[in-house]
Amino acid sequence: MILQVDGPDGPRDVRLTSPDKVTFPKPGITKREVVEYYLAVGGPMTRALRDRPTNLKRFNDGVDGDPFFVKRVPKGAPDWVRTCTVTFPSGRTAESVAITEPATIAWAANLNTLDFHPWPVRCADTDRPDELRIDLDPQPGTGFADAVAVAGVLREVLDEAGLTGWPKTSGGRGLHVFAPIRPEWDFIEVRRAVIAIARRVCRRIPERATVDWWKEERGERVFLDFNQAARDRTIASAWSVRGLPDATVSMPLTWDALAGVDPAEFTLRSVPGILERHGDPHETMDERPGGCATALGWYAEDESERGLGEMPYPPEYPKMPGEPMRVQPSRAKRSTGENSG
Repeated sequence: MILQVDGPDGPRDVRLTSPDKVTFPKPGITKREVVEYYLAVGGPMTRALRDRPTNLKRFNDGVDGDPFFVKRVPKGAPDWVRTCTVTFPSGRTAESVAITEPATIAWAANLNTLDFHPWPVRCADTDRPDELRIDLDPQPGTGFADAVAVAGVLREVLDEAGLTGWPKTSGGRGLHVFAPIRPEWDFIEVRRAVIAIARRVCRRIPERATVDWWKEERGERVFLDFNQAARDRTIASAWSVRGLPDATVSMPLTWDALAGVDPAEFTLRSVPGILERHGDPHETMDERPGGCATALGWYAEDESERGLGEMPYPPEYPKMPGEPMRVQPSRAKRSTGENSG
């Protein structure tokens, strides 16, 4: 089956294979419905992804199977699928899919892609992010309402840093907040800006928010995941269908709407109608990017006055300059006790 998808360079022919294959067994959603959904949200989603290297999270056996990430452009991609070069923490490079038009999204959806995970950079400069991203992850004992409460404080801190945050549901129990920035800082600097912002939030509401990397220290609080700002760590884009049983969507929202929503109401079947009625709440997101200078000043202040510097990187990273030991506190204490004995 061939679909014609309009775009900036004219219509593209996009092949749809196995359209009746069930992707989401619980609601009975087929692959055809997934592709049709992505065509329905193709305009605003292309705007969110435009010129970004994007990892594809593919579910070849539906959401009940094991997904896998594709970080390189798949073999056999049409010649109109754009790519750009990214560099991984190891120093290796790869040609990644770059979204430039709705047809690319539909093509990827036909490959059983559900989640689209864009890098926080544009192809013009893949070493300097143009988005500062914070993932608000509710820990056991907390939920979406807790993430909303923490996001309200995060919004205040971002404003003090000269940044404008744009919230969206994660598609699960959490929230993502993106803040556009000028591409003038590298990944290490942007990650440190996120750390400083997250620490400032936690100092204001220590009973509700945490920046502790080790799960054993987080308690029943919302974790502000600073490592989602590290190179090669990505967050599902706005409008992405998540690989969850109910086909929930990572839905962009306004701050005014945030407190009154139930994230479960945003699904593959409901979101196209919501978009048609209300438009894209993030349409003007990129018009006024901010900077990292204030947040990096906070990081330097934390380091000099409080002794708070770098935090652990993700486990697949090489050891980074200034990084503390990557060992759980409880294991470190046991090791110290054994050595002293």
